[in-house]
Amino acid sequence: MEYSHSDDELVKQPIGYWSWAAYKAVVGRTRGALAELGTTQPQWWVLAQLARAEEPRTRDDVCAVLRGYLDTGQDTMETEIDATVERGWVTESAGGRLELTAEGRAFFDKVAAVQGELWAERHAGISDEEYLTTLKVLQRFVHNTGGAAWHH
Repeated sequence: MEYSHSDDELVKQPIGYWSWAAYKAVVGRTRGALAELGTTQPQWWVLAQLARAEEPRTRDDVCAVLRGYLDTGQDTMETEIDATVERGWVTESAGGRLELTAEGRAFFDKVAAVQGELWAERHAGISDEEYLTTLKVLQRFVHNTGGAAWHH
């Protein structure tokens, strides 16, 4: 790939711009691919939380983890959980426990395969060492600016 600037010029480039550009490209690509499958990124997060859980989870459990993702918020996550129930991917027991249906599990598996393809696409030509360094540098920027970020 051809970089936008020489190394001497790149080292003077603003992290705010490049982290924003990366966010926009990665999230836009992900959301576009998910939309082609008929779902949203927050709905995918809900399905993934339930598919990977050892036992059924409550709305509060799921929302507690997901509401901070990309500033989604509690109300949006409640709406997205409702959408997964309405679509028949998730059931909610009288006790408020959420579980994937057979249809939800099949859809999760389909979307998980696409997510794997997207991961490979994003990471093409990037070693694990480079990726690890990138995440540590980004976390240092968050720390240095007094920000807060967490991803389980």
